Amino acid sequence: MQIRKLTQFVVLLALICLSQAGCAQQEEYKYKYEYLYKDLPFEMPKIQKPAFPDHRVSVADFGGNPDGITLNTEAFEKAMEALSQKGGGTLHVPSGVWYTGPIVFRSNINMHLEKGALILFSADFDLYPLVETIFEGLDTRRCQSPISGRNLENIAITGEGSINGSGEAWRPLKKGKVTESHWKKVVNAGGVLNEKKDYWFPSEGSKKGIEISDMNVPPKSLTDAEWMEVRDFLRPVMVSFIECKNVLLEGVLFENSPSWNIHPLMCENVIIDNIFVRNPAYAQNGDGIDLESCVNSIIVNTTFDVGDDAICIKSGKDEDGRRRNRPTENVLIDNCKVFQGHGGFVVGSEMSGGVKNISLSNCQFLGTDVGLRFKSRRGRGGVVENIYIRDVNMFDIVTESFLFDLYYGGKSAVEMLEDGDVTPVEETIPAVDETTPAFRNIYVTNLTSRNARRALFFNGIPEMKIENINVENVTITAEYGAEVVESKDINFKNVKIIPTKGAALILKNIDNFNLTGFQYPESLPEVVKISGKNTNINLPESLDKKFISENK
Repeated sequence: MQIRKLTQFVVLLALICLSQAGCAQQEEYKYKYEYLYKDLPFEMPKIQKPAFPDHRVSVADFGGNPDGITLNTEAFEKAMEALSQKGGGTLHVPSGVWYTGPIVFRSNINMHLEKGALILFSADFDLYPLVETIFEGLDTRRCQSPISGRNLENIAITGEGSINGSGEAWRPLKKGKVTESHWKKVVNAGGVLNEKKDYWFPSEGSKKGIEISDMNVPPKSLTDAEWMEVRDFLRPVMVSFIECKNVLLEGVLFENSPSWNIHPLMCENVIIDNIFVRNPAYAQNGDGIDLESCVNSIIVNTTFDVGDDAICIKSGKDEDGRRRNRPTENVLIDNCKVFQGHGGFVVGSEMSGGVKNISLSNCQFLGTDVGLRFKSRRGRGGVVENIYIRDVNMFDIVTESFLFDLYYGGKSAVEMLEDGDVTPVEETIPAVDETTPAFRNIYVTNLTSRNARRALFFNGIPEMKIENINVENVTITAEYGAEVVESKDINFKNVKIIPTKGAALILKNIDNFNLTGFQYPESLPEVVKISGKNTNINLPESLDKKFISENK
């Protein structure tokens, strides 16, 4: 009897152990990003982090020297090639200052920066030859990126180190963006100035490049000699991965890029997790991440403090973008913080291939020029739709908390404000065709913004009004209220606007506007101001008519 009981006890104990082991194993392999897919309003496959073979090498094994002086371009190349010959693995970058020229990735490689490791890219322009690429959404030439890869699978940059692109050597500088002492230091170190002596360039070639370019892109008709003449102007993005599959950036600081910082282009399955992206506030074209024509991406737990747009969604520009017809779709963004930047979350202005199925949640914008920024212009084409934004908190927004600008001309919102730019008067309204941009089906819930200049500004175009924009549970304190122009099917629910000047809500040329649960300061002499040609404007019955002015 005792033996039977003992046997039963042993069997029971074994079953318990197996059960616990199974639970532990199940917990171990639990999908990390499961929470992002809960109640997701669109279909999207679950993205897995890339896996790598168990081969490990160090850049030091191939003659690398982290003294901050030795040029390690060859050491990185040899290490990459040796790993590639083995089928891939992990390239370790130990602590130290790894001064180098461009690094070219291979498939199945994780470049892992150990604690204390800094990859510092050389400012010698001759190390970065011209290559065919896409920039500002157009087919063009740029200098080779400090980190690049094309048509690869399973690539990663991970660890606890830093990557610095020596961008100050490449970028032009506007005098008005820096202190007088900073300006004098840069000018006295060399380079050339424009005629007004308020714009510095690293060389004559850089200065000439901007003079012949449209939005940073020279004409395609240049000869090879002419391209070389303006090579210094053709600043590369720091991290360029083109048509790659299964891309991971995790844990690393990316800073001081020559132009855009991180540019996944036409990639699939991209994960950005817990990185820090940093550029000086004065950095010309110093975007954080430009996710362009990518499918299935995750951006989480990441901090941006940059000189241009922070989290930017793109899909090509004008005819080139429409011809490629590669939309950015299925993007999950969560728990990101943006400090300085022209926009916190941005779509456009290069959106000619379309943008759809984007979820942004639990983000903070702290001192950015604009919070949510949607921008385009006639000639782009493309459709932006199915954007879902929730639980966003903002503070000290320099211009608008929420902006649609369909008259974008290349300037930041702050520059437009300083220059006094206004929407042009429409003389003729063009017909709708493939070049007409469209923004529709956008949902914003649970947004709080304190201390903005203007609560929001929807500035659409009459031939293709901004359509089906839904704003719910929003509180904004601002100098000026909300202004909605050339828009259609706009729904505001439980919106609280507290301006210190003017009306809380301005409407102009609206088709179907529905407002429920509206709150505003009782001291306002004018709450709603209506002008232009409008149809079906539905305001709360509780809103006293004497607080509404209407000017046809």
